[in-house]
Amino acid sequence: MKIEDLEKNLKNGNLKSLYLLYGEEKFLLENSFKKIKSLFGEILKGINYVAIDDTNLAEIISDIETPSFGFEKKLIVAKNTGLFKKEGKKKVKKEDQSIKTKLLDYLNENFDLIKDTVILVFIENEADKCELMQFIEKNGVVCNFEYQKASQIQTRLKAITNAYHVNIDVPTLSYFIECCGTDMQELINEIRKLIEYAGENGTITKEDIDKLSIKKIESVIFDLTDSLGKKNTKMAIEVLRNLILAKEPVQKILVTLYNHFKKLYFVKLAQQEKKDIVYALDLKPNQMFLVNKYKMQAGYFKTNEIRRILKELTDLDYKYKVGLIDLDVGLEAILCAYC
Repeated sequence: MKIEDLEKNLKNGNLKSLYLLYGEEKFLLENSFKKIKSLFGEILKGINYVAIDDTNLAEIISDIETPSFGFEKKLIVAKNTGLFKKEGKKKVKKEDQSIKTKLLDYLNENFDLIKDTVILVFIENEADKCELMQFIEKNGVVCNFEYQKASQIQTRLKAITNAYHVNIDVPTLSYFIECCGTDMQELINEIRKLIEYAGENGTITKEDIDKLSIKKIESVIFDLTDSLGKKNTKMAIEVLRNLILAKEPVQKILVTLYNHFKKLYFVKLAQQEKKDIVYALDLKPNQMFLVNKYKMQAGYFKTNEIRRILKELTDLDYKYKVGLIDLDVGLEAILCAYC
């Protein structure tokens, strides 16, 4: 089931007896789980609510069988159990494999009896296709919480601004995501600040984002590299100093700048060899909007220039470690030398 379909079902009050929720988008996963708990109703730990993990996994069948005294149903939540690791692909404990086999057999034999008295929710970081997953697909809901694409993130943020009667257009939303990243929790925190600032029937602008939003360091490095590519030494130095004034560790700035130019180098190589840039940069679905930005910035530099900058950043790291230079001074020297 897609994330949006699961959210719609839960919004409509449709609660199933069996769930497997897994994936990288933790904010949306946790929101769906909170909705399941809310629909379930009153919770008393140890009575009608049981938490399972890899330390008490062996008790899961016993917990399913034990009645929820005084309550119609019991909610059992099993987190990061390892039951959905595929044999051969990953190391699986023998005892976990035994529990997995017993649990699957138990569910196959008794599901018609327990589905009216138990809601069983598995929450995993990742899950491989296996017989237990197939059983849940057939009898309940399996949802992979993958990172959202930029268009999906925009749709969610637009729904929030609409709810507060605040306007924001698509280009501004795109700029907001470029500045603040793709973590849903952070984006929602930042958009709420902008909604409060704009006020009802107001409009969020790029200037508002620049004034109020906490930009990810990766976004600021894009700004620095833009200035560097355009030979604007003053602006490049200003962006660097603002990062330092914002208490961003200089070591982190150095590493982020190095990794950024390494990606620009990969773009150059991919273009020369006519390879897929998405594959070369190993971009996730929520990072696809970065392709054009990387291509544009790579166009500012020749391949040998990027190699030289990478070498100078590596040399700076060495000189700093042996006490020959301060990082902030060394970074400014590299920016000035290139421009």
